[in-house]
Amino acid sequence: MAPWPVLSWPGHTEHVRIYLPSSLDELSASDLAPRVVHAVTSGLRAALPDEDEEGLEYAAQLLAADDSLDRPGAGDRRVVVAADVPEALVESLEDADDGTAPSAVRLTARVTWDAVACAHVDEAAAEPDVRAARGGDDAAAERLAERDLLWYDVSELAGLAR
Repeated sequence: MAPWPVLSWPGHTEHVRIYLPSSLDELSASDLAPRVVHAVTSGLRAALPDEDEEGLEYAAQLLAADDSLDRPGAGDRRVVVAADVPEALVESLEDADDGTAPSAVRLTARVTWDAVACAHVDEAAAEPDVRAARGGDDAAAERLAERDLLWYDVSELAGLAR
């Protein structure tokens, strides 16, 4: 299977896999609102030149997980929703000079659940570290960086929603 299409492929006009920082509460929403999301971009490729496609996608997912800590109503777990959207629905933020992650792009339209492929969510045991990291605890943030998020099929997301 070919890797998911990415931003910055010359002449590419299909879909792009995006990673939306999210929350358990948002898993019950009718759709997902526009926001800054993460994707494999030319900036991410330049920042991680030795990574293969899978490694770049994982890096974009992890950066979205970090951003999920700052989502309104974030709750006690990091949540990342992976979706495939038309490339025209994302805007590059590569010219931003504000410390924006090299994978950051702006989603300009709402995403419906039929575009969602899966979600990545912390296990319940991560909740104390999520709360502590949100409060500025660097050691908790380091522990979270070592944790893998659990993978959930889109059909399982309603059961996770709060």
